[in-house]
Amino acid sequence: MRIARRNAVAVLALLGAALAAPVQAEFDPIFDFIPLGGRSLLTDVLEGKPPAGEARALLTETRSTQEWVQYLKERKTSLAGLRGLAEEELLTLADYLAVSMPLAADQVPADPAAANWAQILPRDGRDMALEFCQSCHIITVTVTQDRTVEHWLGTMNKPSHIEIKLTPREREALARYLVLNAGIPIDRIPEDLRAGGASY
Repeated sequence: MRIARRNAVAVLALLGAALAAPVQAEFDPIFDFIPLGGRSLLTDVLEGKPPAGEARALLTETRSTQEWVQYLKERKTSLAGLRGLAEEELLTLADYLAVSMPLAADQVPADPAAANWAQILPRDGRDMALEFCQSCHIITVTVTQDRTVEHWLGTMNKPSHIEIKLTPREREALARYLVLNAGIPIDRIPEDLRAGGASY
């Protein structure tokens, strides 16, 4: 009886781990070599306690990527969360804002200082790559590829990828994130993730 109960607990633990795997991948340090996505970068900015008007502008305004780049550069010294960003990170954040904002009116928190951004902000390209790409192949296959947006969207529209549950907007966000952040040299990939090749 005790052995059966122990086995049942083990099965439940394994099932729970399997179900939680896509979420945990985001926080697994083995993936730290993959650059942060726009959701994480924007969370850092919003948790840096910007003035309420600036927080609202980031969440509710519609701009192109280039317009967001200009907007962010003009505030790089005044907003704490922007000060340490490298050029690639600023571009990634601007692109995320262009694709993912504005939020719907009922999603904008009345009190940004008390908001749970992990639940409010749309997932970014890194989130989606870790959640979906690894369901079929090692993440190395994706993050070592240097491709254009058109090539990435073409891959996602192939029969082998078309079933992935992403909206057209999310597919574009993922493609644009990969253009800016993939093409990682193989020698920067952890050895445990190099097996299995690095091509489609």
